[in-house]
Amino acid sequence: MARLVAPVDVLEHRFGAGAPLTVGVEEEYMLLDGETLDLVQRVESILRAERDGDFAELVAPELFESLVEFHTPVCKTVAEVGQQLRRVRAHALATAAAQGLLLGCAGTHPFSLFERQAITDRERYHALVDVLQYAARRELIFGFHVHVAVEDADLAIRMMNALQPHLCELVALSASSPFWRGEDTGFAACRHLIFSAFPRSGPSPHFGSYAEFASVVGKLVASGCIEDYTRIWWDVRPHPRFGTIEVRVMDALTRVEDAIALAAYVQALVAQLVEADRAGERMVDSHPVVNHENRWRAARYGLRTIVIDPHHGGPIPIAELIERTLEHIAPHARALGAAESLDGIGRILTDGNGADAQRAVFRQTGDTVELTRAIVATTAPGSGLPTAT
Repeated sequence: MARLVAPVDVLEHRFGAGAPLTVGVEEEYMLLDGETLDLVQRVESILRAERDGDFAELVAPELFESLVEFHTPVCKTVAEVGQQLRRVRAHALATAAAQGLLLGCAGTHPFSLFERQAITDRERYHALVDVLQYAARRELIFGFHVHVAVEDADLAIRMMNALQPHLCELVALSASSPFWRGEDTGFAACRHLIFSAFPRSGPSPHFGSYAEFASVVGKLVASGCIEDYTRIWWDVRPHPRFGTIEVRVMDALTRVEDAIALAAYVQALVAQLVEADRAGERMVDSHPVVNHENRWRAARYGLRTIVIDPHHGGPIPIAELIERTLEHIAPHARALGAAESLDGIGRILTDGNGADAQRAVFRQTGDTVELTRAIVATTAPGSGLPTAT
């Protein structure tokens, strides 16, 4: 038997190749039947419509044929991200409408069944299902990812470590997946339960250096466990090819304003942590068990939960923890020109997250189809679900 050898380029990366703290986002959209609002297997028709067009480089397939990913270009500011997100959403909605389809954006579809979804016909996805089986076939979820550029590889690892205590904040703010298979799951973000069946998912382990991270990736590749580092799906991971920290823990956000606010939150938080790192400040030493518990409680209860204070160890309302983080990152948001976008976090704290809004609609209608219709309406830039108040 031939001996597998780790790839020689496992350490190659683009950290520092571009300006630090540039930002880009990825959104995953549901493809919906124009009448029933059920998911439909139409990603190939969307991709054909985008071929050779202005958005061809901004669209990509995903595991299922019933969803499509659009992403922004690399942006210097969150204000630019906002412009691009509105532009991308408007275009995606128009492309879908031209084919008799609707788009929705949330962490889960309220009533569609994963058993009825077709796998996208790409070798990568068939191979994934072959390995992960049921865990992959049931992974009918939709996420929102934020990339922030950092200037060197070891710094990227330190930022990944430093972001772990903040995962619960991002889960609570973005939670938009309370319904699954036609039922209220009792969770604000049941997407996390579904995705937890994947290997190499959830909070990342602690690494001492980029070399250590690369060594682990090399062993996984050499043993045939993974093809490359993109088969690692931690909540936060370094993305060497892009030279970014990729924050993956958030549900897809229905309101574009909320997506922009979360992009501002992540960018400003990374900026604050980078400055603290440069100043030699000690990062919050929150135990992995605490981070896991807080993340779980945020997924279960959303913005109404009590978590463990990562600084002092006592109980603290998660909204208070978010407000404290906002105080720390606000100067960085101002310096980055993202203060106005960051104000959207206050709106989420006041009015509720996407899960709260979905439940408010369901209380009024008692119908997951009507709830999905409201999600579709709210996905369009400038729209809004009723608030939970």
